[in-house]
Amino acid sequence: MANVVVIGAQWGDEGKGKITDLLSKSADVVVRYQGGVNAGHTVVVKDQVFKLHLIPSGILYPSTDCIIGNGTVIDPAGLITELDQLEALGISTKNLMISETAHVTMPYHRMIDQASEERRGSLKIGTTKRGIGPTYADKSERMGIRMIDLINPSEMQQQIRWTVEHKNIILEKLYGLPALDPEQVIEEYAVYADRLRPHVGDSSLKIYDAVKKRRNVLFEGAQGTLLDLDHGTYPYVTSSNPVAGGACVGTGVGPTIIDRVIGVAKAYTTRVGEGPFPTELEGGIGAHLCDRGAEFGTTTGRQRRCGWFDAVIGRYAVRINGLDCLAVTKLDVLDELDEIQVCVAYDIDGQRCEHFPSSAGRFANCRPIYKTLPGWKQSTADCRSLDDLPKQALDYLKVLAELMEVPIAIVSLGASRDQTIIVEDPIHGPKRALLHSTTEGVG
Repeated sequence: MANVVVIGAQWGDEGKGKITDLLSKSADVVVRYQGGVNAGHTVVVKDQVFKLHLIPSGILYPSTDCIIGNGTVIDPAGLITELDQLEALGISTKNLMISETAHVTMPYHRMIDQASEERRGSLKIGTTKRGIGPTYADKSERMGIRMIDLINPSEMQQQIRWTVEHKNIILEKLYGLPALDPEQVIEEYAVYADRLRPHVGDSSLKIYDAVKKRRNVLFEGAQGTLLDLDHGTYPYVTSSNPVAGGACVGTGVGPTIIDRVIGVAKAYTTRVGEGPFPTELEGGIGAHLCDRGAEFGTTTGRQRRCGWFDAVIGRYAVRINGLDCLAVTKLDVLDELDEIQVCVAYDIDGQRCEHFPSSAGRFANCRPIYKTLPGWKQSTADCRSLDDLPKQALDYLKVLAELMEVPIAIVSLGASRDQTIIVEDPIHGPKRALLHSTTEGVG
């Protein structure tokens, strides 16, 4: 039995959907612990593409229980659309539970998000404008509406009337937007409540019971470490905690039940939205990585910014999350390159820095210091074991493991489930993975 957290070790979009889907095969329960419809996981099964935003990837396994935890924020309309799409594809959603204490995204959240981002002008953060930040803000301000309120008609009506009256002042006076009719909001959300009510329950208790029965629980986060509200590249971050510690707060379990933390990182680096990106490549190789890697957001369709692998933020992710091992994705995207560079440190005003700086100003001034490695100039898409990889590709992985100071358990070479090298099963395997750094060799 193992309870495992899967996190993004970069700025999100690392391919966590595929890795979570692979690990879900060995999991009895899969729990999403933070974020909202601003996140997206793409899973490819036998040429069929599933784009998931709130529902855990484990939903594709009929016997797996799936939970949307209290740390998430629920857009009811988006969630219902997702449920309908899965059902239309023959995927049962009867095993899905939504935490009764998860907060609900309302129409005024989306309106404020869009208006606020536009007012920022050149200082915009690059949000998805889905209302996620304002929903979390209301949660912190203790004026949010939770799922338990949504499915209770009298509670819902009372809270919506009071909150809409308050929000209308902001919409009209600050942003010059039309006021909302609380009765229309109540009518709309009553329909959502009827549809979602059968799925709402005490998710913390369900997870606790699963742990007591020694079932395998997989906790999946959205976004990535560098987008964490507390530990990311603030202010260009999300509004929740994607780091491993967020799994406990976002699901209602204690840290002692977590057995392992797996970080997912691309073989290069991408970022969507605004903010500094030291290894970013514009045009040329950057465009090549974008094209080969199909780097467009699952949720927004926005083109991702691409750059070389950044081991500085990688080591930071290891430290912040307590990573046991790595899953490296999209290695095949590098197949055609003559040379590959890896950022091993930063130059900040003439001084070498090997650790991620907390200051936004210092991070903006970071210049990458690179280690250059030879490319392998051949396809890795059909490799299914470490022995199948070209020597230069295997050496590249060893360098990443050495720089990150953590072993590699999984290597992904394409979008499909079968395009994967499982060096070790992170749920059932031993504590340490088999692909280590160049100094440790390959076991």
